[in-house]
Amino acid sequence: MNFTYPAFLFALSAIVIPIIIHLFNFRKFKTVYFSNVKFLKEVKQETQSKSKLKHLLILIARILAITFLVLAFAQPFIPNKNKTTVIGNSAVSIFIDNSFSMDAVNSNGTLLDDAKKWAEEVIAAYKPTDRFQILTNDFEAKHQRLVNKEELSDLLDEIRISPISRTFSEINSRIADVLNNAESKNKQAYIISDFQKSIFDIDKLNADTNINIHLIPITAAEKSNVYIDTCWFESPVRQLGANEKLHVRLKNSSDKEYESNAIKLFVNGNQKTPSSFNIKSQSEAEVVLAFASKETGTQHCFVEINDYPITFDDKFYFSYNVAKYISVLSINASSNTSENGYLNRLFASDSNFIYKAVSENQIDYGAMLQNNLVIFNQLKTISSGLAQEIQKFVLNGGSLLVFPADGMDMNSYNALTSALNVNAYEKLDTANTKVDNVNTQSDIYKDVFDKKTFSATSLDLPKVFEHYVVSKKSRSSEEYLMKLQTGDVFIAKYSSGKGAVFLSAVPLNEKHSNFVKHAMFVPTLYKISITSQMNSPLFYTIGHNQSVELENHLSGENIYKIKNINSNFEMIPEHRLINLKMQLLTNNQIKEAGNYNIIQEKESIAGISFNYDRNESDLACHSPAELKDIISQKVFSNISVLELNKQSLTNVLADIEQGTKLWKLCIILALLFLALEIILIRFLK
Repeated sequence: MNFTYPAFLFALSAIVIPIIIHLFNFRKFKTVYFSNVKFLKEVKQETQSKSKLKHLLILIARILAITFLVLAFAQPFIPNKNKTTVIGNSAVSIFIDNSFSMDAVNSNGTLLDDAKKWAEEVIAAYKPTDRFQILTNDFEAKHQRLVNKEELSDLLDEIRISPISRTFSEINSRIADVLNNAESKNKQAYIISDFQKSIFDIDKLNADTNINIHLIPITAAEKSNVYIDTCWFESPVRQLGANEKLHVRLKNSSDKEYESNAIKLFVNGNQKTPSSFNIKSQSEAEVVLAFASKETGTQHCFVEINDYPITFDDKFYFSYNVAKYISVLSINASSNTSENGYLNRLFASDSNFIYKAVSENQIDYGAMLQNNLVIFNQLKTISSGLAQEIQKFVLNGGSLLVFPADGMDMNSYNALTSALNVNAYEKLDTANTKVDNVNTQSDIYKDVFDKKTFSATSLDLPKVFEHYVVSKKSRSSEEYLMKLQTGDVFIAKYSSGKGAVFLSAVPLNEKHSNFVKHAMFVPTLYKISITSQMNSPLFYTIGHNQSVELENHLSGENIYKIKNINSNFEMIPEHRLINLKMQLLTNNQIKEAGNYNIIQEKESIAGISFNYDRNESDLACHSPAELKDIISQKVFSNISVLELNKQSLTNVLADIEQGTKLWKLCIILALLFLALEIILIRFLK
C-alpha cells in the first residue's frame, strides 16, 4: 500500500491524546464506610470490571477513528500489478481519429462523436493541474502543445471529419514529440480509433517505454462499403478522336454481394455511356468504360457510383490532356541530306505534328526541351555537349530515337548509351537476314495488327543487309519491338529516367535494309512519336503532399494558382525549378477531392485532380481481442487495450493510473468508529 500524501501520517501522533486521557483519570473518589461491607465489595468489583472494559472499548474506538481520519488525508492506495504509479502531475496526450472511417455509425451516433465522449471521460480522470494534448489526423500546429483542462473543451468542439489518414507509427511518433518535452515524469497517451487494419502498422513502431500508451477501440454497427479504388487507361497516350478504354477497379469490403450497380463516367461535365458492375463480397471487380475524346486540351473527368452510408469514396476524379500536336525534332548529319526526305514525308504533312529538321551544327539547345521526340538521324559523332543536353531531355521525360550512321564513331555513341543506362552498339554485322519477330504486346504495336489473324511467319517483314549488333545487358530495361532471325534486336525500347530511348540497328537508308520503304516504317515511327508525349499523372492523393510538375514552364517569376473548378477554393502553391522542371508544392493545403485548374496570369495552363486516400475505404478493423494478441506477440509492455463497457471510463482510468484508492473507505471507517464511541458512552452502562 502506498500513500498519495504521506506527510499527513505525522498526524498519527494524535492518538496519544485518547491514551493519555485513558491512563490519567483525574476524577477524585470519596471513601464511605459501612458496617457490613461484604456485599458492597462484590458490587464494587463487578462495577470496576465493567468500567475498565467500557473505557478500553472507547479508547480503541477513538484510536481507530483518529487513525483512519489521518489515513484518509494521506490518501492510501494499492498499486496495480506490473504498474509503477508515479506521484505528481501528468502529461496526457489524447489522439482522436477523425478520418473518414469515423463517419460510420453505432448505437451512440457517429464514431467521431463517440470518440469525443470517451475523450471527455479520459480528461475527467485527471487533476486540474495536469497538462493535456489533443491530437487528430490533421497534425495541426495548435495541437502540438500541452494545454490545461479549460482549453480542452474548445479544441474538442472544433474536431471535424478530415480527409487525412495517418498510420499508427506516425501517430505515436507525433505523440512522443510532444510528451518527451514535458516536464512531468508521468506520461500517458490515449489513442481513440476504430483501428483499421490498413493503417495499423505496429511493425514499424518504435515504442517509447517512457510513455504508457492506452488503445481505446470503437466499433461501428455495420461495416459495409463499396468504393472506387483507382482507374487507368489501357493505352499510355490520349489522342483526339481515338477510342479510349478506361479501366476502373472497384472493391467491396463488406459481406454483401452487389449486382447491376450503376457506374457513370463524366468528361468535362458531360456524361458518357453509363455502365453497370457486379461484385462479390470481400472482393474486387474491374469495369472498362469506352469513350472518345472530342476536343483537345485539359479534360476534367470523374467516375461515380452510389453506395451508402460511406460516400466519400463514391467518386474518383482524374484529369488528362489531349495534345493539339506532337513536336518532333530531327537532328541530321551535316554531310548527309539525302535520307532526310523519309522523315519529312512522314511528319511534315501531318497536322498532328510540328516537325523540325536541323543540322547537327545548328541545334538550339534551349528549345530542345520543348519537343516530345528527338531523332538522331545518322550522326557520325555525338559531341559531348549534345550528349549532355540529350541526357537532360530524356531524364526529364523526353523520347530519343537513334538511327546510327554508316561508319559512326562507336565511342561517342557508347558514351551516350552508358550515360542513359541503355544497351550499347558493339559491331557491324554484314550478314543478310530479316526481321522475324514483332512484339505485338508493346504499346507501339498493340493496336496495329489484328491479333486474331497476325502471324509473323506469314507476314512480309523488313529485310536487313547490314546491321549494328546491340549488346545484351541483363540490367537494362530492354523491350524489343522487332527482332532479327539471328536473335539480335532490330529496334528496341529502353526506359531512362522519366523518358525513353529507342535504338535502331540500321541507319535510315536503303543500303542497310528496306525498312524505310517497308509498310512497317510508317506505323513504327508514327506510334513512337505518339507515345513520346509526356503524360502527367491522372490524379494525386490528398495528404501525400506530392509535387505537381509543369511542362514547358520554366520561369521562376510566375505566380501560379490552383483553383477548384466547382467551388471558390483557390490557393497559391509554392513553386520551385528542379531539374529544368517547374514543380508546384501544395503543402497539404488541398483538403477536398475534385478537379482543379492550374492558372497563370488568369489563363488555365493545365488540369489536375485530387482524390481522398483509399486507405480509409477498407473498413476491416482490429477487434480488442486481436489488438491484445498483436501487442502480446510484439511484447510491448507499455501498450494496453481498454475495452469499453458499462463501467465509467473515468473510474477505470483512475484505478489504472493511481491504483485502488482507499481514502473513501478510510473516511467511512473513521465515521463508524466515531459513532461507535458515542454509542459506547451513551448506552453502555
